[in-house]
Amino acid sequence: MKKIAVMTTGGDASGMNAAIRAVVRTAISSGLEVMGILEGLHGLLHNQFIGMDMASVGGIINRGGTILHTVRSKDFHKKEVRKIAYAYLKDRKIDGLISIGGDGSRQGLYCITKETGIPSCFIPASIDNDVYGTDYTIGFDSAVNVGLDAIDKIRDTAASHQRIFIVEVMGREHGFVALEVGLTGGAELILIPEFKRDLNMKKIAEALNNGIRRGKNSSIIVMAEGVGRSSDFAKKIEMATGMETRYTVLGYIQRGGSPTAMSRKLALTFGYEAVKCLMKLKKKQSMMVGIQANKVKVMEMKSVLGRERAIDSAEYNMNKVFSL
Repeated sequence: MKKIAVMTTGGDASGMNAAIRAVVRTAISSGLEVMGILEGLHGLLHNQFIGMDMASVGGIINRGGTILHTVRSKDFHKKEVRKIAYAYLKDRKIDGLISIGGDGSRQGLYCITKETGIPSCFIPASIDNDVYGTDYTIGFDSAVNVGLDAIDKIRDTAASHQRIFIVEVMGREHGFVALEVGLTGGAELILIPEFKRDLNMKKIAEALNNGIRRGKNSSIIVMAEGVGRSSDFAKKIEMATGMETRYTVLGYIQRGGSPTAMSRKLALTFGYEAVKCLMKLKKKQSMMVGIQANKVKVMEMKSVLGRERAIDSAEYNMNKVFSL
């Protein structure tokens, strides 16, 4: 193996730049040439390759987003279009690929290896933390800390005005961010897509009213965006409890900003291990780097593809006890 390429795909996550830095510097230190693919799979389809050296990744460890940029590509789903991208990889003499991204990105990388034989290694980076095979993804801890900081500030306002506040966080299909933010932020209620059975307005109002009777003058509700519109939910809560209710949508603010120490360390470790793994691979091999029980694991992609990471119901139930 002489030359590898690295790209970031799917949604951005804070810590991606730290992972790029680790990949580039580990590869060059190991005697490999490195190219970056701008705009992910979209860039691959349009031959957007750039050379990368040690200096190209200087001063980026603390930056959010991705210096390689990322653009979602619908065209990559077409086999005849993918052949164009494969020709570019062949012309550039790419011997190995590393992709940094979420679950959809993992499937795209596996497809490339399956159809071209170019070995690959995947680095999980997603604020949703929903990639099967790893306990944590790059960017998750950073997104949680943005949400936690918001709750700490909103709680002061909620208490001052004796209000109920709904904080809507990202998570269209999964509630990992909402659960972590709600649990560590001391939320009275956590609403996530995985437990829609708990979205009973009568029971929610009863729980909030019980809190009021016990002397609480404010309450915080954390909900994942996949549950519904927080604006609509706020109106229902206000009608059911009689308490003034406000809502805040954090949205994309959770993706940006400097990565936390945990996100950086994870990114650096994953980037280093991905290069070391890639150098050992043979044609048609595709692997993924992850962390399980605080230990870095390298696993075959086919063993994790198509599997869904489940929410920790014990943590969800634990918050019910804390919020009594």
